[in-house]
Amino acid sequence: MRASHLRYVAHETLVAGARARPQLWRLVLGLVIVMAVWFLLFALAQVVMSGLFPGPWLAGLQDGSNPPAMLALLGGFGFLIVGVTVAARLLQKRSLVSVTGPPRVVVRQFMRVSRYLLMLGGVLLLLPPYQMSAPMVANLPMLTWLALLPLSLLTLLLQTGAEEILFRGYIQQGLAARFRHPLIWLILPSTVFALGHYLPAEAGENAVLIAVWAGVFGVLMADLTARAGTIGPAIAVHFFNNFIALLIIASPSSLNSLALYVLPYEMSDTQALRPWMVVDFAIMGVCWLVARLAIRR
Repeated sequence: MRASHLRYVAHETLVAGARARPQLWRLVLGLVIVMAVWFLLFALAQVVMSGLFPGPWLAGLQDGSNPPAMLALLGGFGFLIVGVTVAARLLQKRSLVSVTGPPRVVVRQFMRVSRYLLMLGGVLLLLPPYQMSAPMVANLPMLTWLALLPLSLLTLLLQTGAEEILFRGYIQQGLAARFRHPLIWLILPSTVFALGHYLPAEAGENAVLIAVWAGVFGVLMADLTARAGTIGPAIAVHFFNNFIALLIIASPSSLNSLALYVLPYEMSDTQALRPWMVVDFAIMGVCWLVARLAIRR
């Protein structure tokens, strides 16, 4: 076995379930099923919510521009997990556990990496409040933010967990079952992940920068998953990142209705965003290294 592949031995425990039916058409059809289940269930949920809780907040379901809408959007990612479960069972005769890894190991690795990331967060809090010529402005009152925090954390865990189950779980394993070389299953799902974050209508001139960030993040999370043998560590890093980006300090590229503070950058202000993107890239790399230290692989 090549030295470059040795560090991914743990990944084989995840990929084994997909090797019995590795045809690419199964993966492609499976993704169609995942998306169909997601959209259908979310549309149904939207109809139900409209009937039970009518009001102007429903207009925010397009962009998460108010707290209830943002919580609904984040929670709606849970339907992705349902879609993956259905697709894996129908096309590969797999359970969701075979995609995520053993639940006890997933939870143990998630908690261990989260503890390390919390320590990292504590260190970051001790650093000076570098604002890079962009003072923070309040987005939600503190008491409102605190009241929403438990539900925010739950829906955020659903959102990050669902994305990791889909990209670093179902897609990555489906490609790894068909192609042995790590570069294929590291890069292809991450490219799709990046394309999903390419939103020129919302991000303007910053759309490419944000998509590149997402692509690099995807590769690092794919590497972390392959080292760990479960998606637990990747969910922990993703959760930590999105907790900061959506609930604490919203970057100009993020939906910010749940953030306590936001940066007053214009979406088209590329020059102003670049210093923050450099910081984002650096923190992403440090989080990946900290997670590797936590699982020691």
